[in-house]
Amino acid sequence: MQYHTISTFLEDWESESGDTSLVLGALDDTALEQSVGGHHRSLARIAWHLAVSIPEMMNKTGLGLTALDEFAPVPSTAEAILEGYEAAANELAAAIKEQWQDTTLNVEDEMYGFQWKRGFTAKCLVFHQIHHRGQMTVLMRQAGLDVPSVYGPTYEAWATMGTEPPAV
Repeated sequence: MQYHTISTFLEDWESESGDTSLVLGALDDTALEQSVGGHHRSLARIAWHLAVSIPEMMNKTGLGLTALDEFAPVPSTAEAILEGYEAAANELAAAIKEQWQDTTLNVEDEMYGFQWKRGFTAKCLVFHQIHHRGQMTVLMRQAGLDVPSVYGPTYEAWATMGTEPPAV
């Protein structure tokens, strides 16, 4: 499974990176250290991982993204995490628009010991965002934060719509 057109990737990226920004924007500084346990990533580390994974992964395709250093330490504020993420996400979209064509999606790069087509790498990046956003929403609930609606109303959203959440 991979992208075959730049326009399809950019459409998905705009939607999914927007949803990631929505989740990151719901973080607050007091919740950043929330984790499942001592040996697991904190909410801040997962959030920052999403940000730095953009240049880390996509520079392996030769894009040359520089808006965010993939080795930058985890910021101490939720606002800085969101700003770093958005800078990297926006730079990625602009770089792909400028540097790639549909045929570029079939070029193969070494990725983590394997040869991946760029269309597959782009798909993995999108799925990676979705995967970690899900982890973050669990930690956000544990930290007492409201979870924003992404693919449908969250528990908190039902109240703002004036209805009871569905029975589980």
